Amino acid sequence: MKKNTKKAVIKKLDNGTMVVIDSDGNEWVDLTIGIDLGDKTSAYCVLENGSGNKILEGTVKTTREAFKKEFGAFPPARVAMEVGSHSRWASQVVARSGHKVIVANPRELKAITGSTRKNDRTDAEMLARLARADVKLLRPIRHRGEDVQADLTIIRARCALVEARSKLVNAVRGLVKASGSRIKACPTEQFTQQANEQIPESLRAALAPLLEQIDHASEQIDYYDRLVEQLAETKYRETKRLSQVRGVGALTALTFVLTLEEPGRFERSRDVGCYLGLRPKQQQSGDSNPQLRISKAGDVYLRQLLVSCGHYILGPFGAECHLRQWGTRLAGRGGKNAKKRAVVAVARKLAVLLHRLWVSGDVYDPMRGYEVVATAAEAR
Repeated sequence: MKKNTKKAVIKKLDNGTMVVIDSDGNEWVDLTIGIDLGDKTSAYCVLENGSGNKILEGTVKTTREAFKKEFGAFPPARVAMEVGSHSRWASQVVARSGHKVIVANPRELKAITGSTRKNDRTDAEMLARLARADVKLLRPIRHRGEDVQADLTIIRARCALVEARSKLVNAVRGLVKASGSRIKACPTEQFTQQANEQIPESLRAALAPLLEQIDHASEQIDYYDRLVEQLAETKYRETKRLSQVRGVGALTALTFVLTLEEPGRFERSRDVGCYLGLRPKQQQSGDSNPQLRISKAGDVYLRQLLVSCGHYILGPFGAECHLRQWGTRLAGRGGKNAKKRAVVAVARKLAVLLHRLWVSGDVYDPMRGYEVVATAAEAR
């Protein structure tokens, strides 16, 4: 053990049982462990379940080998950690050592994030005490499988390239505008052609490398688009059910399938809208029930894609369908930001519909609404 503030040893009994022996000679086997994951080192705290007493705390290097050695020595215990960049592999290593691992949702842990005494040791202890009291307090999440995560990385990488290209395009527009000229609005794919025709001669040499990078980024994005199409057609054929909805392409359908991973994880389709942060937050108290913005929980990129689909469905190129009619009526009620609210509402309703199509395998009839395709898909 390293930097333990309480003296304790881990011992293997004659019958093969692993126990923790504290400084008073007491033997403990029923344990809860909280781990505060850090980039280089992680703090942990060990509690005895019966009394809740802290019997051991320490630090360990945040590596696979160190985690395997450190936590492999403990008797089987309940282990809690927060979701983060290291939580996927860390939870797998700890689980393989025989422990039951709970990965906590940090958005729900105000006792930790809002604490005025926040440090690694107290965070690890708080995780352990919450896990000891009631696992549901941690609002545990489930990591995706390695294969699904690897495929989702393709979409994440594409997103990073799109964002980088947008920044380069905006940089060129801003630099040209500062000289008193402008580049006309156009699709991003046609930007370099337009820019070459409209950039002042005095700026061509300075901006040529940026335009080359934009072209190169577009080529790489096209490469990722082909990978997405290939995955959707060969490996995740259920995406075809989702693409029946006009405005939902291969990228949105594949991102939806990979992000949710298993449709059966939701008891009701309408829970998907909540999972993706498309439902309004609630702060009800007595007679007060203010109208709040959406929670924005869950996967940010998938939520952005669904909102983009909502814009398309309600836009000038959207096909006539139940979603469009419903969203148009909602936007027609007027009020502040009525169109924006309608787009978000359509995105939430679309998420529910996509899940129902995925689960049921029904053929989507856009003019018959949800009554035939999925009765449970009504989202308020």
